[in-house]
Amino acid sequence: MAVGNSLASRQQRTGLTAYLTQDAVRDQINKVVGGRNGSRFISSIVSAVQATPALQECTNSSILSAALLGESLNLSPSPQLGQYYLVPYDNRSKGAKEAQFQLGYKGYIQLATRSGQYKKLTVLAIKEGELVRFDPLNEEIEIRLIEDEEEREQAPAMGYYAMFEYTNGFRKALYWSRAKMEAHAKKYSPGYKKDLEKGTKWTFWAKDFDGMAYKTMLRQLISKWGIMSIDLVQAIDADMAVIHEDGTKEYVETEDVVADVQTEGDTVLDQTVPEETPQAVASAAQTSGTPSVDDVTASFFS
Repeated sequence: MAVGNSLASRQQRTGLTAYLTQDAVRDQINKVVGGRNGSRFISSIVSAVQATPALQECTNSSILSAALLGESLNLSPSPQLGQYYLVPYDNRSKGAKEAQFQLGYKGYIQLATRSGQYKKLTVLAIKEGELVRFDPLNEEIEIRLIEDEEEREQAPAMGYYAMFEYTNGFRKALYWSRAKMEAHAKKYSPGYKKDLEKGTKWTFWAKDFDGMAYKTMLRQLISKWGIMSIDLVQAIDADMAVIHEDGTKEYVETEDVVADVQTEGDTVLDQTVPEETPQAVASAAQTSGTPSVDDVTASFFS
């Protein structure tokens, strides 16, 4: 059995490499990436696919479409960087596995701060015993951080805090308790509810709750009050979708996501059912107007 699986994996990887180096596909890649970076792009995608066995069974076109979007946003598919992920999805209606584009919380930070408007952008877990008070009216928080780093790392989270400050001084902050985040996860991720009921860890909320909480906090904060670049609007619109060759997007069901993405510390994001569709968030941002993308320095704690 092991020998057969190994052979199938080798054949799939070879198939992807051959597909990416076809003349028509290479021309498509060069239009987005540029000729000098084509080999680097192909190498990064092959490496990302090799790291996740289930991705090796996905259609080549879906892998390429998701990866080209990530490349156009200047984000890396490296699981260690956590900017975006290629997530295997079992499309039962087609009888095939496809690669889904999922934006990581570090991708949110990268895209948001490039607007040049953010002086600070912070998201972190508040550990048990650290919170003194949070004033939601004035959005002021007082905490006493656990000084011992190892002790703090091991302490469970009691809540999550996110804030940004513009270069012009405008500031916005948000705090959610662990209980509120749990309620949010149960409401918008049916698979997570099943994990809790069965004691399994199939969904990424169950595998890395903090990583999912960071993304949720940034999405809540930035999409409602932050300045969103054109790139960030595009990324949110495609988040949690299978991107087809014609550019259309298919937002998939939680139960069909294959939860075996290999990352550093299993930091990867779950398919959820958002309270606002990606299209609605993107449309609202486009209506309010978005700035062009520039460089900026951000303060970030994880």
